[in-house]
Order: sequence, then structure tokens, then C-alpha cells
Amino acid sequence: MWTGVGFALAAGLLWGGVFVGPLLLPDYPAALQSVGRYLAFGLIALPLAWLDRVELRQLTRADWIEALKLSAIGNLLYYLCLAAAIQRAGGPLPTMIIGTLPVVIAIVANRRNHLRDGRLPWRKLGPSLLAIALGIACVNQVELQALRESGDMDLDRYLVGVLLAVIAVACWTWYPLRNADWLRHHPDRPARAWATAQGLTTLPQALLGYLALWIASLAGWLDFAMPLGPRPLDFVLQMLAIGLLASWVGTLCWNEASQRLPTNIAGQLIVFETLSALAYAWLLRGRWPDPLTLTGAALLIIGVWWAVRPTESQPNKASTSMDERCPSAAE
Repeated sequence: MWTGVGFALAAGLLWGGVFVGPLLLPDYPAALQSVGRYLAFGLIALPLAWLDRVELRQLTRADWIEALKLSAIGNLLYYLCLAAAIQRAGGPLPTMIIGTLPVVIAIVANRRNHLRDGRLPWRKLGPSLLAIALGIACVNQVELQALRESGDMDLDRYLVGVLLAVIAVACWTWYPLRNADWLRHHPDRPARAWATAQGLTTLPQALLGYLALWIASLAGWLDFAMPLGPRPLDFVLQMLAIGLLASWVGTLCWNEASQRLPTNIAGQLIVFETLSALAYAWLLRGRWPDPLTLTGAALLIIGVWWAVRPTESQPNKASTSMDERCPSAAE
């Protein structure tokens, strides 16, 4: 249990960095940042594929198709929507909309996977979800007030950013549930090899997207200096850093967590991503967060702790099912 929580925490710390990326490169189109990040991820996965070649040969055609779907929706489409939302609505609001993921995934998983993972009683899950929701509301209130006081808000652009953030939530509600399905059905497969497989399937998709943007630039449809833009070194270094740390290492850590935890618990641990993103945003601003923001962060942590505590202290159908169906999860 706690090993899985540790891996989920590591994934959240790494994934939180992607929320400040679009703010560091505001003059780069969101589509270019998305395909650039996953082009770097795919290139990094190539030498790693040699290390995992034995495990990768065991994957069937159906496995590769599943990896392709996961990389298309959970990687490219998700980050495209997220980066575009951050550029249009600012960093804090999309971060908080994405922060609803623990609540959304926990509810969906508790209904969808109860036969496999067991159904956590709503009287136990409810207080955790309530604390998380209140924490998100506290932080959201502070950030929305800051946006209003800035006086630099284009309502149409802002609303498009909100919509894109909601689409990103839908993408990343689907991704961890489907990813966990594959991992739990293949408990003997290394999580690292599955992360590498997703990187390999991302590479051709990102390459095609990059070429499409380049052609659009040459044709005059995209007003941007391809292939690397006005700050090529900054762009390349940031894409490589995000591609390695957030995409590959983050996916590896999340896969390890998914093999050890029921999805209704693992989904709530995505709260670590929100907390990390907020911490990085405040570091970027160079000042301490407001008391209400700190209160919200504390509520998020309490909610996560409460969700994990009853599962460990009181064996139930969820933990029994996990041990029976996935022996490696009990290790």
C-alpha cells in the first residue's frame, strides 16, 4: 500500500512540472509544445526499448494497439488541451480544474471497477472526497479572485481555456482507468516496459504532428518560425526535461503505483500532481501562497490520507480482490 502511495507521490511531483511549462514558453503554440514534448519522450524511449527488448517482444498486437490509444489520448490530446488552457486562462485555473481529477476518477472507479477492486463504502469514501473538494474550492477561490483583480481577462479566451481544461480532465479520467486495467490484467509484466511501450507508440504520432505544423508554417497557415521557434535552446531543453522526467519517469512511477493500489484509491492520489503544480506556480511567482491556499492544500492532503487509511487498517473486499487477482500488488 505505502509503496504504491510513494510511487504516486513521485509521479505527482514530476507531473506537476508540466503545468509551468506553457508559462515559460508563452510564445510557442500549445500544439507545438504537445508534439515537442512527446517527440522527446519517444526519442528517449528508443534506447530504453533496447533495455526492455525481451519484455517488449512479449506484447501482442492488441497490447500495442492499447498502448497507441493510451498515448494518443492520455499523452498528446491531454497535454494539447492542458497547454492551450493554461495559455488562455492562466496557470492557476486550469490547475484547479485538473485538480478535480481525484474526485472524478474516484467516483468513476468506485462504480466501474467494484467487481474487481471491491466497492469502498461511500460513508468512508465520502469524507475523503468532501475534504478534497473543499480544498480545491479554497485554492480556486484565491486564484479566481487574483484573475479578477488583474483586470487582464478576455472572457471569450478565458471560457475557451476553461472548456479545454474540462476536456483535459475527461482525457485523464479515461487514461488511468484504462492503463490500470491493462496493468492489473498483466501483473507479471514490468511497469517500466509498459511505460517504454507507450513512449514508442507516441513517437510516430508526435513526429507526424510536428511535420504537420511545419507544413502549416511553410504554407502560411501558422504564423510561427518552425522548426524550433525564437528560443530554440530553451525549447529543446524544456522538451527534453519534460519528456524524460514527466513523461517516462512519471509514467513509470504511476504504473508502479497502479499495480499496487485499487483504482478508486490511486485516482485520488493524482492530488499530488495538483499540489506540486501549485507549489511550482508559487515558486515561479516568487512569493508565499495565501492562508486560504495553504488551507486548501492541507484539506487535499487530509482527504488523501483519509482515503488510504481505512483501506490499510481495515481489510475489505477491495484489498482482498487485489491480493487474489494481482499477487505482485501485495509485495
